Amino acid sequence: MRSMNYYAHSPKDGIPAQSYQSHIWGVQRRIQDYVNNISSFVKHDGRLFAEISELAATFHDLGKLDRANQDVLSGLISSRALPHNHVDAGTAYLLDNEHLSIAAASIVQAHHVGFPNFISEMDKDGEKKFRDARELDDMDKIRQLDLTNEILPEIEAIHKDLIGTVGVPEQRDILGDQSVFLRIALSCLVDADHTDTAVNFRRYPDEAEAISLRPVDRLAQLDKYVKELGSDGEHVERNALRSEMYDVCKATELDETIVSCDSPVGSGKTTAIMAHLLTQAARRGLRRIFVILPYTNIIEQSVDIYRRALVLPGEMADEVVAEIHHRADFENEDIRHLTALWKAPIIVTTAVAFFETLASNTPATLRRLHELPGSAIFVDESHAALPVKLIPLAWRWMNIYADEWGCYWVLASGSLNRFWDIKELSQQKSKPRQVPEIISTNLRNRLAKYENNRISYKNDLCPRTEDDLANWVTSFNGPRLVIVNTVQSAAVLANHFASSFGRDRVEHISTALTPTDRGITLERIKGRLKLKGDSDWTLIATSCVEAGVNLSFRTGFRELSSLSSLLQAAGRVNREGSHAYSEMWTFCLAQNNMLNSNPTMRDSSSVLRKYIEGGVTITPDLSTNSISEEIKLGGLSSKYEKMITDEELKCFPLIEAEFKVIASDTRPVIVDKAISNQVCHGNIDWRGIQKNSVQIAKYKLDELRTPMIYDGLYEWNLKYDNFIGYMAGVIQSKKFETDLLMP
Repeated sequence: MRSMNYYAHSPKDGIPAQSYQSHIWGVQRRIQDYVNNISSFVKHDGRLFAEISELAATFHDLGKLDRANQDVLSGLISSRALPHNHVDAGTAYLLDNEHLSIAAASIVQAHHVGFPNFISEMDKDGEKKFRDARELDDMDKIRQLDLTNEILPEIEAIHKDLIGTVGVPEQRDILGDQSVFLRIALSCLVDADHTDTAVNFRRYPDEAEAISLRPVDRLAQLDKYVKELGSDGEHVERNALRSEMYDVCKATELDETIVSCDSPVGSGKTTAIMAHLLTQAARRGLRRIFVILPYTNIIEQSVDIYRRALVLPGEMADEVVAEIHHRADFENEDIRHLTALWKAPIIVTTAVAFFETLASNTPATLRRLHELPGSAIFVDESHAALPVKLIPLAWRWMNIYADEWGCYWVLASGSLNRFWDIKELSQQKSKPRQVPEIISTNLRNRLAKYENNRISYKNDLCPRTEDDLANWVTSFNGPRLVIVNTVQSAAVLANHFASSFGRDRVEHISTALTPTDRGITLERIKGRLKLKGDSDWTLIATSCVEAGVNLSFRTGFRELSSLSSLLQAAGRVNREGSHAYSEMWTFCLAQNNMLNSNPTMRDSSSVLRKYIEGGVTITPDLSTNSISEEIKLGGLSSKYEKMITDEELKCFPLIEAEFKVIASDTRPVIVDKAISNQVCHGNIDWRGIQKNSVQIAKYKLDELRTPMIYDGLYEWNLKYDNFIGYMAGVIQSKKFETDLLMP
């Protein structure tokens, strides 16, 4: 006789199977919490959003009641996978009832695999839409959807007995943008599903207490922090301007939901904009603040400032200000709890992790998206946040989240390009959106006067080898900053400088280092910069140090790239104007098997080369114009239009594939064997993964045969050191290959 118990998850690690009833009720409860948190920010039909989300929660695992699936889930039969697709039944049930939304059916269908291309799906014949039409048996030609249709009445009845009836929503269309609506609803379901499962198997705390933003209290704490910073006696007037900047940003009240801040280097933007965000959060009732830094940026310094300035007595700093360096998202049930979520009241992350979440169709990534509505989002150095080709779709999303989901955006930069004024990028057929400034032109000009004589821009575009560059760079006054276009070039040059001049005369920072090692290196660099007698050394880095890092070198060198990168790199040279004269050089590298180029910078570097060779004076005022020229050079308008059209037509897989801030497909790689062992034994959280891993291109991992711990999570098995990171192993392997080729 069959047991009358029904299960949602098999027994694991000594923990009994989770009952179907317990799981469905758990997911429903979490969905209701998520919807309640979002509802006040939904500008369209919040009731419809709640109904669709709750329907999806109720029926998402209906197919697990299939008898063959229950044999596995109960532990009666041992199998790594269920014999039948458990998602198809819930999809079929919701599609077969005309009063139930196709949106809820599509969310159920997507909760493990992501949404399909809606255009292709709607072109399918009859009942094949959103259904699993695969043949399960080559001999009998039985399709999954036929099997589902046969058992549906039986499992519907079981579900009704266990869970009860569901209310019938009024049939109506989704108002506003449907693609964003569906992604957020899917996010709610996936996070509720993954969290409930992790709690059941004791991988996640059951009732982790949410930490409130408390903007009024944190603003008072920030005021105290800024006041205690004191004044630098050497820069009295500049300190007064920074104080004015802080006070103006804090006091400015704007009714618009997207604003900008064009403030030059050294104006105290990090704390001033945070004061503005906290004021707006209190005024608008917002629940979370995001700080988005350029896609390859070091975020440790900003995190450190915010933790010292915003954490209230009795709070844990890393729970209040979360740092998310890169995407590390896992579908595998054993490590889902290691996915970095957006639960903290203040989140500091990179443009890659943030914007690729908005574009994602992968459930493990999307599960954090429902935390975004009702947030203030500060896109720092917005000119460098995204490649030009991605700006139109990102701008569309900014407008939708501002107008339909209660978000407030601040776009800031020391060399602001107003892309919303460029017709090709704004993609707005009607009147362009007005984006007001937080600070006045008068204050901006007074702050900018310190920029006029701080830097002299120079160039030498003759390609240089490692030896040439090393000898040339070290002939200038130090400390010196050298920024190149690839992680590999930075590591090769750092290695060469160390071999030629000694390890004590070179430092290196790039994403080849883990966040932990980058943080240690950054602190050492800051210490060296304070020592007046320690000047004859060079930092070799990638663009990760171009923005948001308070470093000041005597002389700077930037490999030819974009105008905006050059301007930002210059912000790390003679930052306080302490030297009467400092130079910022643009140079080129001679490409070889070790020094490689970055093809994504081809068009932007061509524009900068044109300015240099034409004798154009380099100033921040060129920023918007340089973007326009890059568009013309690349002929990108048709690509923008296609991406926008794909989004409007809900071609979700295409958007995820096209919207890549970094072109290569990268994966998280743990570089410490002890950390890998902790992952395997469940003794580490998502913060441990973030701090002790790097991102490496998937093709490179395949080429190097890097072992995988779990699906999507790797363990580095080549050399790693705290100087050039994982590139120590890559360079070693390349040298080995070269040696084999030598006669």
